[in-house]
Amino acid sequence: MHELSIVASLFEIMEEKAQEKGSKTIISVKLQVGKLSGVVPEFLITAFDMYKKGTIAKNATLEIEDIPLTIQCKTCGKTMVLDDFVFICLECGSQDLKTVTGTELLLEKMELEL
Repeated sequence: MHELSIVASLFEIMEEKAQEKGSKTIISVKLQVGKLSGVVPEFLITAFDMYKKGTIAKNATLEIEDIPLTIQCKTCGKTMVLDDFVFICLECGSQDLKTVTGTELLLEKMELEL
């Protein structure tokens, strides 16, 4: 479960940012997780809940925004959301595609108590 190492890195960033702002309490965290990021949101939530015990985020909530897999066809220019991992343009059938969204793993927002 690599989600635990992701959460450990996330906590380093969160604690650093909280310290910069003079906060000793993290209230909530929002992450963007792309469908193609390789991260399982349910495992991320479990790892977050395990890791937060005894930290400045001990009562924090974690919100995860799922980012869909969006591709753009380099042949016809059409942009579309794919529900599966079949990388074929639904408009012209081309496999010459560019990933637009879906690989994200971003700390979007963190709410602190000052």
